[in-house]
Amino acid sequence: MSEEHQPRREEDAKEFAEEQASLFKITFGPLIWAVHFVVCYGLVAVTCAKGWDIFATRLGLVLLSALALGGIGWVGWSAWRQWNPSRTGDPMNRGSRAEDRHHFLGHAAFLLSIISLIGVVFVSMPLILIGGCQ
Repeated sequence: MSEEHQPRREEDAKEFAEEQASLFKITFGPLIWAVHFVVCYGLVAVTCAKGWDIFATRLGLVLLSALALGGIGWVGWSAWRQWNPSRTGDPMNRGSRAEDRHHFLGHAAFLLSIISLIGVVFVSMPLILIGGCQ
């Protein structure tokens, strides 16, 4: 009988750390989108209720939107590099090995980043298209 390779403690710790980072990476894009959403709508509501300068608020929120898009883009790029279908040749990652699960988590994080990017763009559109408080 052939002896199976039993992972060493260091290998297990490294694999666990990579998977933990992948799970956090999945949440970063939607988290940035959610924080951006709450800040934009909350600040515009307070600005209109208090009679503050809407144009200054709008400028600040447009800059915040650019930062949010940059952060989500960075998460998406990192997830793309983790998934990397051109290197593996398998965009679906059908296997049940640890490496396939690692690639799948990158794939999921990449797709969530795309959805989050679209969400930030749609939340930012009223900042540009709507004139002010009425």
